[in-house]
Parts: sequence; C-alpha cells; structure tokens
Amino acid sequence: MKTLLTIISLFMLSSCGMRSIPTALNEIEANWAEVQNQYKRRADLIPNLVSVVKGYAAHEKETLEGVVSARAKATSVNLNADQLTAETMKKFQAAQGSLSSALSRLMVVVERYPDLKANQNFRDLQSQLEGTENRITVARNRYIQAVKNFNNLVTVPPTSWYNSVFLKHDKKPQFQVENIKEMEQPPKVEF
Repeated sequence: MKTLLTIISLFMLSSCGMRSIPTALNEIEANWAEVQNQYKRRADLIPNLVSVVKGYAAHEKETLEGVVSARAKATSVNLNADQLTAETMKKFQAAQGSLSSALSRLMVVVERYPDLKANQNFRDLQSQLEGTENRITVARNRYIQAVKNFNNLVTVPPTSWYNSVFLKHDKKPQFQVENIKEMEQPPKVEF
C-alpha cells in the first residue's frame, strides 16, 4: 500500500513539471533563435546601408569603417540556446551594443548630408533598418518573457520540486541593459 501511495505521489508531483519545464525550454530556444534571426537581418542590411552612404560621404571613412568593424564583431559572436549563460549573454550584448552605437554615429553623418537623406535608396534602407530595430525589440521582449516563464517553472513550487529532484535545470539569463546611465541621456546630434 505504501509503495502504491509513493508511486501515485511521484506521478502527481512529476506531472507538475514533466511537460511544462521542457515545453518552456523549447520556447526559450525558439525565441532565442528569433532574436538571432533579427540581429542577422540587421547585419545583412548594413553593407547595403554603408554602400549607399559611401557614395555621398566618402570623406567620412572612419565612421563607415567603424560600422563595418562593429558589424563584423557582432556577427562573430554566435550563441546557441544551450550556451546561454550570464557571461556569454554579456559578450553577445556587448557586440550588439557596439553595432548599435556605430549605427547611431552613422545616422549623425547622414544628418550632415541633406542630399543623402533625400535619396530614395537611403530612405528605403533607413526604413528597413528602423523596422529591423523594432523587430529586434519585439524578439528580445518575447525572449525575456519566455525566460521569465521558464525561470518561474524551475524556481516556483510545485514545478520546481520536480525540477530539483529530476531535471535540475538552472535559471536562464535575461537580457541586461549595459551602461544604463548612458541610456537615460538623450543622444546628442551635432552639426
């Protein structure tokens, strides 16, 4: 009788996290893939943007080279969902942050060239880049939500009991905002 009660108890406890934790882990992996997909889309657009700007702003070579260099660094840091740790996330975010900063400097250069801003090719690329940044934000938000849900499953009872006994998953890292003080300040555009 005691054995039967133990088996029933284990089954009931295991059902708390048996499917939900692996399902949540799959959700994280899918959302992380979408984050990477959107960063790749941005990286693919940058050579086109740089080419258009080069035609108008040849003497702004340093800014353009900075964008190309930042893009190369950002695309060299690749993470699979199973490699997500606080340290690897920090490296990934630093590389993407450098690219964002280089793109901001490029946009300042664009402000200096009214003919470039009026160019249809540039406007199209700028629109694509803005759309991509919005898609990155949506993808990151979905990843953040998936990580929150997973972390709740592995740390909040009753599913955490199953995790602590059988699965032993650790919490997944969230996106962190680097240099929060800099983000609170509006960007300076100088002519």
